[in-house]
Amino acid sequence: MSSAGPDRHLIARRVAAVTVSLVLAGGAVACGPEDAAGKAGSGDKPGAAGAPQKGGTLTVLNSEPQSDFDPARLYTSGGGNVPSLVFRTLTTRNREDGAAGTKVVPDLATDTGKPNADATEWTYTLKDGLKYEDGSPITSADIKYGIERSFAAELSGGAPYLRDWLVGGESYEGPYKDGGKGLDSIVVPDPKTIVFKLRKPEGEFPFVATQTQFAPVPKAKDTGVKYEEHPVSSGPYKVVKNENDGEHLTLERNEHWDEKTDEERKAYPDKIDVRSGLDAAVINQRLTTSSGPDAAAVTTDTNLGPAELAQIGDNKELAGRVGTGHFGYINYLAFNPKAAPFDNPKVRQAISHAINRTSVINAAGGSALAEPATTFLPEREAFGFTPYDHFPAGKTGDPAKAKQLLAEAGFPDGITVTLTHSTAQNRQTSPEVATAVQQALAAAGITVKLEGLENNAFNEKRWDAKNTPGFFLSRWGADWPSGAPFLAPIFDGRQIVTNGSNYNHAQLNDPAVNAEIDEIAKLTDLAAAGKRWGALDKKIGEQALDVPLFHPVYKRLVGKDVKNVVISDWTGVLDVSQVSVK
Repeated sequence: MSSAGPDRHLIARRVAAVTVSLVLAGGAVACGPEDAAGKAGSGDKPGAAGAPQKGGTLTVLNSEPQSDFDPARLYTSGGGNVPSLVFRTLTTRNREDGAAGTKVVPDLATDTGKPNADATEWTYTLKDGLKYEDGSPITSADIKYGIERSFAAELSGGAPYLRDWLVGGESYEGPYKDGGKGLDSIVVPDPKTIVFKLRKPEGEFPFVATQTQFAPVPKAKDTGVKYEEHPVSSGPYKVVKNENDGEHLTLERNEHWDEKTDEERKAYPDKIDVRSGLDAAVINQRLTTSSGPDAAAVTTDTNLGPAELAQIGDNKELAGRVGTGHFGYINYLAFNPKAAPFDNPKVRQAISHAINRTSVINAAGGSALAEPATTFLPEREAFGFTPYDHFPAGKTGDPAKAKQLLAEAGFPDGITVTLTHSTAQNRQTSPEVATAVQQALAAAGITVKLEGLENNAFNEKRWDAKNTPGFFLSRWGADWPSGAPFLAPIFDGRQIVTNGSNYNHAQLNDPAVNAEIDEIAKLTDLAAAGKRWGALDKKIGEQALDVPLFHPVYKRLVGKDVKNVVISDWTGVLDVSQVSVK
């Protein structure tokens, strides 16, 4: 399992231009955390016992720096983790354990938004008493300006949904070049009201409103590319130090934050000290030892690996400090049906039947770190999960069925294929997983040659529509808990990109699939939408365009003095806004 957390996997992604995408979290998957401690039904939670109290310093030990600490440049879902301590947004994620945490809830707004009849217009009203760290009021004009500046080329990096969705968004270049004109599709009739006008229906707009681009920015305090050094806080903490582009962040209380206006963030600690650029092994060792300040430490991006879990073993004290999380993520084998022999559906079906998910999961770190998958959508209700297994392989594969299908496809003596994978040791698209696939297919008469590429080269090749490998390992994470950010980027034919990153690996352009995506996008009833995403997943799955392998599971330690650990199925990781260290 990679030490990177879910948020990291969301950064370099072209957004669904033709549909809505929602989230999880940085992550969430179908089978939500058994409970935060990973003991199904036990009711136990990781962390220290006792009621949480205000005070103390929370230390965050991370591998990756919290770089680009500007709300326009951050690519986060649900407001992010550390960013959500400083930036409030129109809506946010519900800060609860498991499935309850996949809900979108109001933040700066009084509700999750009021749509017009066809969901092409969304209206929000701000709560009373909202203030910045300097005591000045937060207005709807500040939210409009914060969104507009995210269109500036020099502040790129954030989620690009609004460029695709807002009327005029595709050509808007931001407030530094518009001569004060602004974006006409964002209307602020008064200081507490903001209206968004969209090009097409988007029933999941409230989930996009959790992105940090919806954080207010006072125009008079905007310092452009330097704003990240001291952004003006609308949340419970303000930035007092930002060293080496987020490598060391120090946050202290924003005295003008009013908890009466914020039902989601607990903000127990007086101070948050974020230290990054650390080796994963060092982070886990410091959390294990929990000496000095590390007793009140957590990590938001570093997982425990199989060796570390084995060391914890029967140590009840350590095991009691391990939190388990699920994120909306799928690891899969991808086919390019335009390349032989994968242009033959029976060949793709044969490989689907031959796969040994037990060996794949062992290669991914074991059952504690990966759960078998036969559907593209994660096994969570929020994503619209609908069970299916069109090509049953059992736990260890069905080579006899695979051989039968190969014979029917005209290959009675088997085939030789190449599997492209990354050389990065991430236990997802890495050599260990590729080797497990190779060995399983060998039993079915399929000889697999492995093509290992350095990670950047691997990503460039698998997303290149003109040179997509015929057969490769892949993975995908959602921007929020819904079927939309899973199925639209991967299977919507209108999102095929021939001169950039193309995520529709099968280059599927089925008018019926495209039309259903559009119809679901019109729904503001997310439960109803979920059922249709699940049905669409099942329908697409019949074509054997991929082989779902597993959903990752996140296991993370907390310091011995950390209390109130909350892990939602939206992010899959500990929520720093809920933690107490006293």
